[in-house]
Amino acid sequence: MKKSEQTRAGILYKSFALVYANGYQATSIDQIIATTEVTKGAFFYHFKNKDEMGLAMIREVMKPGMYRSWIAPLLISPDPLTSIYEMMEEVLLRNKFFDVRYGCPAMNLAEEMSPVSEVFRDEMKTLMADWQAALEKSVNRAKKSGMLAAGINGRELALFVTSGYAGARVMGKLYGKAAYRPYLNQLKNYLESMR
Repeated sequence: MKKSEQTRAGILYKSFALVYANGYQATSIDQIIATTEVTKGAFFYHFKNKDEMGLAMIREVMKPGMYRSWIAPLLISPDPLTSIYEMMEEVLLRNKFFDVRYGCPAMNLAEEMSPVSEVFRDEMKTLMADWQAALEKSVNRAKKSGMLAAGINGRELALFVTSGYAGARVMGKLYGKAAYRPYLNQLKNYLESMR
């Protein structure tokens, strides 16, 4: 990776950590520059403005991370229902990056920026659509293999699972990780009831 590419990636990853802890609107370019230890000129060489950097952060940091943790495991699983549960358990209880106090970076950004920026809303909808599509494919694969009843609606199940996850992450901000176990227990019961 060239030095210029390393600088750009460093700005994006460190900005992501700042935005995760503080929120997008509360994170200033000056904070990003201080944290990344680049000059203003270097920042503006890579990004025209903060929003361009924020959108690049979604596309180049969040999307690949979500793919690795939330999507790829679902696409290769021989037992999609078990994989949905295990993916949720991993993300909620064992992921070392996520801090329960801050919730989910993707859900936070969607909640914060969707009402104020159509461009951010569209970008976050794309992230969620990718995850929901992977869930739907998993469910449809389970239906074809006979693991699930044919009448199960994969799209609705995907929305249900992602909505439950978003709610669990918000409750985690209030109650800590103790809020995750009841969600996971009920998710498991729900998924098992469809077999």
